[in-house]
Amino acid sequence: METEVAAAALGGDFSLWSLFLRADPIVKTVMAILVIASIWSWAVIIDKSLTFSRIKSKSNKFEDQFWSGKPLDELYRKIGDRQDHPMARVFAAAMEEWSQAKNAGRSDTLAISARDRIDKMLNVTVSRELEKAESNLGVLATVGSAAPFVGLLGTVWGIMNAFQAIALTKDTNLAVVAPGIAEALFATALGLLAAIPAVVGYNRYSAALNSYAVRLQGFADEFSAILSRQLDERSR
Repeated sequence: METEVAAAALGGDFSLWSLFLRADPIVKTVMAILVIASIWSWAVIIDKSLTFSRIKSKSNKFEDQFWSGKPLDELYRKIGDRQDHPMARVFAAAMEEWSQAKNAGRSDTLAISARDRIDKMLNVTVSRELEKAESNLGVLATVGSAAPFVGLLGTVWGIMNAFQAIALTKDTNLAVVAPGIAEALFATALGLLAAIPAVVGYNRYSAALNSYAVRLQGFADEFSAILSRQLDERSR
C-alpha cells in the first residue's frame, strides 16, 4: 500500500485512463461500478425512449380504428395475434370476455355478471400492462440516488491516499497530493455522470408512464361503458 501511494505521488500523467490505472484498488472498484451503472442507465433510457415512442404511435393508430365506427368484432378479428401494444391487449382481453358473454344467453343476471367480469378483466389487464411499461424504471431511480454516494466513497478514499502520500514523503508540495486529489475528483465526476442522466431519465419516463396510464385507464373505462350498453340492450 505504501509503495502504491509513493508511486502515485510521483505520477505526472493526469489523463482519465492514467488516473484510473494509477488509482487505489478500492477507487478502481468504485470507478468501475459507476461506469457500469452509467452504461446500464443509458441502456434503460434508450429502451424506454423507444418503448414509449412506439406505444404512443401504435395507440394513436389503434384509437383511430376504434373510433372509426366499424364493428368491434371486425376490429377484434383484424387485430388477431398482432396485439403488440398495451391498448390492443386491453381491448382483446375485454373482447374475449365479451364474446363468451354473448354466448351465455340473455338475462339481467347474466348481464350483470358479464359486466363485472369485463370490468375486472379490464382492470387486471391495465395493471399488468402498466407494470410491464414500468419495468427497469427502478434502475434509474437507484442509480440516480446511489451513484453520488458511491462516487463520494471514491472521493474520500482518494483524499485519504493524498494524506498518506504527505505522511510518507513528509512533503506538502502540490505534486505530492495532486494524484490522490485528482483520482478523488475523478470518482466524484463519475458519480455525477452516472446520476444526472439517471435522474433526468427517471423523471421524464415516470411522467410519460403516468400520462399513458391515465390514457389507458380512460380507454378502458370508455370501452367498459360501450360493452355495458350492449349487454343491457341484449338483456331486454
